[in-house]
Amino acid sequence: MQISFSLYRYIFLIILMSLSLATIAQEKSAHQTFKDTRVINSQSVETLQKGILDFRIGHRFGDINGGWQTLWGLENAADVIFEFDYGLTDNIMVGLMRTKGSGLLKQNVSGLFKYRVLRQGERSPFSVAFSGLMTISTMPKGTDPGRINFFPIFAHRISYNVQAIFGSKVSERFAFQISPQWTYRNIVPTDDGLTFPDTNSLPSVSGAFKFQLNKSLAFIFDMTIPFSEHRSEEDADGNRQFHYPLGLGIEWETGGGHVFQMNLTNSTGIVETDYIPYTQSDWLDGEYRFGFTIARKFKL
Repeated sequence: MQISFSLYRYIFLIILMSLSLATIAQEKSAHQTFKDTRVINSQSVETLQKGILDFRIGHRFGDINGGWQTLWGLENAADVIFEFDYGLTDNIMVGLMRTKGSGLLKQNVSGLFKYRVLRQGERSPFSVAFSGLMTISTMPKGTDPGRINFFPIFAHRISYNVQAIFGSKVSERFAFQISPQWTYRNIVPTDDGLTFPDTNSLPSVSGAFKFQLNKSLAFIFDMTIPFSEHRSEEDADGNRQFHYPLGLGIEWETGGGHVFQMNLTNSTGIVETDYIPYTQSDWLDGEYRFGFTIARKFKL
């Protein structure tokens, strides 16, 4: 089943309404559109201040529908991330991270570059940032030429994601962002159980919003829609193999440089090169999981 024209129309209307709301929120300089450099799965429009080192640890556990046998998924780790980000300037940050990986390519090392080119203010209702991510799988080379980890050339280990992020702080309580992006994998599965052929290039769009409950606590939400025909088609049994990554959670700024986040998401992967192409869990079947992120900032 392909995405219907009406869905595209609703997405367009939501974007148009958001743009209209943003025009009434022009401040001299918007502070903390989002409190963290990530929302749940998505990059946020925020960058670190110059000289700030951000160390974060994140977990995605197993499906909640595993019940008591897996302590509702808490005994299983779908993905784990260890990440260091650093602010070169107030608008440029770089990052290095290691993830376990939940897709076909595992044991991943990723490098991040993010540049905020525009901050919301009197002349612009938006903050705008560009982000680039390169991921290298360090998993051992396989011996079966039919498997994705055979890696006949080193470039097959590499995947990329680039995106533009448009965010606006509409009020002290509400903020949103929209992120058109493009993911590219140098190798894709051909006989790993896919019902339809996969493609190296995968465009998508992400949306996220934050509702500030009080000074330190906020409700956050994000969703990514990849544009690929076989990701929306159904097999002979009426089942879809891929689903849209969707997350909701609570973000808590504890003070002293700590940001703690608890979330529920159907995404098993954490970074864009993993969760965008490989999310196969369905919220409606209880295939979502608890996750958390702890971030701690240091002044260097």
